[in-house]
Amino acid sequence: MPSAALLGQSLLAGIFAGALYGLLGLGLTLAWGMLRQINLAHFALVFLGGYLTYQLAAAGLDPLLTLALIAPAFFILGVALHALLAWFKVSPLNTLLVTFGFTVMLESLLQWIWSADFRRMESHYAGVKWKLGELFVSLPELITLAVACALALGMWAVLRYTDLGRAMRATAEDAPMAAAFGVNHKLLSLLLSGLCAAFAAVAGTCLALSYTLAPSQLYAWIGVVFAVVMIGGLGNPLGPLLAGLVIGVSEALTMALTAPAWAPLVSFSLLIAALLFRPEKF
Repeated sequence: MPSAALLGQSLLAGIFAGALYGLLGLGLTLAWGMLRQINLAHFALVFLGGYLTYQLAAAGLDPLLTLALIAPAFFILGVALHALLAWFKVSPLNTLLVTFGFTVMLESLLQWIWSADFRRMESHYAGVKWKLGELFVSLPELITLAVACALALGMWAVLRYTDLGRAMRATAEDAPMAAAFGVNHKLLSLLLSGLCAAFAAVAGTCLALSYTLAPSQLYAWIGVVFAVVMIGGLGNPLGPLLAGLVIGVSEALTMALTAPAWAPLVSFSLLIAALLFRPEKF
């Protein structure tokens, strides 16, 4: 059996990894559940955001301040992507194929600009760590956890308690009926798509704070984030965060108790269980 310190550190690592899973899945679940778009380009946007953060930080800008430039640009990019899909009336299934094409194109763009080499962002955040008893906590991981919780809770509150959020939920349920009551569903869809892309930018910054970047790595995140989104429930901002924490902790404890090779089985085992016992949710 591993020591209590190793189990505690594994638990912390699982919480931080799960927060990143939830942050990566936030924009995807909103696009899938409310816009009916299976947006695979979301992952490429995350890595593009990470690389832009890396580049701006190398030029001397604080990594978190880069979001003041990147997030608005990604919002516009998300609006443009939705407008393109709406113009050609792309079906939900075909959005999977179209956005996969965008993903391949963006991956090629990343390789062309930054090459296929691994890149690691150097920042003053990386060196900040605290010791809690026998456990270690790093500032970048705490930032990711705080940002993930803030965005998930904030988006949940907007959708639940504001007129804007109610209009978005009404549009997702029945757009023609919402339009009959004066809701501009086209404008709301553009706004929501822009927000999803901005969330991808935030996730990219948090990814760059803690992880090494390489263009081909974006495909490694697709499986676990899809599982997080499906288990958490489509269109539910809190779902990916909660599911991400469960999967992150399960993977970390599995690695501590058995072997790292068993960890990837956790997310897909939980996904299969969710599909078997809650098929009506999907």
